[in-house]
Amino acid sequence: MRTEDLIATLSARIEPVSRFAVERRVGLAIMLGMLTALLQLWLWLWLGVRPDIVSAAHTAGFWLKLAFPLAIGVLAMALSCRLGRPACPSGQHLRLLGLPVVIILIIASLQTAGAPTQARLPMWLGETWLVCPGRILFLSIPALAAMMWAFGRLAPTRLRLAGLSAGLTAGAATAAVYALGCQEDSLAFVATWYSLGMLLVGVVGAAIGPEFLRW
Repeated sequence: MRTEDLIATLSARIEPVSRFAVERRVGLAIMLGMLTALLQLWLWLWLGVRPDIVSAAHTAGFWLKLAFPLAIGVLAMALSCRLGRPACPSGQHLRLLGLPVVIILIIASLQTAGAPTQARLPMWLGETWLVCPGRILFLSIPALAAMMWAFGRLAPTRLRLAGLSAGLTAGAATAAVYALGCQEDSLAFVATWYSLGMLLVGVVGAAIGPEFLRW
């Protein structure tokens, strides 16, 4: 068979792929991960939605705590979609990931500076600082697995960076769900311990990325 005939035969079997196929696959993975994390809040950690959520919803702290991981998640998801395509530029998306962190650190610093000296350490540590990052990491396992599944049908070439973005996406989505059960509303607490929890998931993703995302 001539080369031209072989190319014609192979190209005749190609089916068009939707422009947003990557976004749909990553979005489905995140939705499954968030639903699983919400289920775990009830079944495994017995947290559920915080009992004072109605009154908490009238405070800025609650919404900022929720907005922070959601912002990280949206940016990390956009980065993941870029990294799911081979040789797709992603430098700008990677730099943007630091923007929500800088913003919440500024707000948290102002909030802490305006508090009495004796209240600053409790604002930073809260009552659950020892378990918060670990809970986010634990709850993120299904979401991270779903992200690895999503990448399994894509074509990432920077496997460690793709694993990091998958982990950050999973960790941020899970942290947003965890925020519904967590009663720590201090932004100093959120900026420190939520960030640590999301980063831990990202590190795990980066560690396993070269193994699970190879194609």
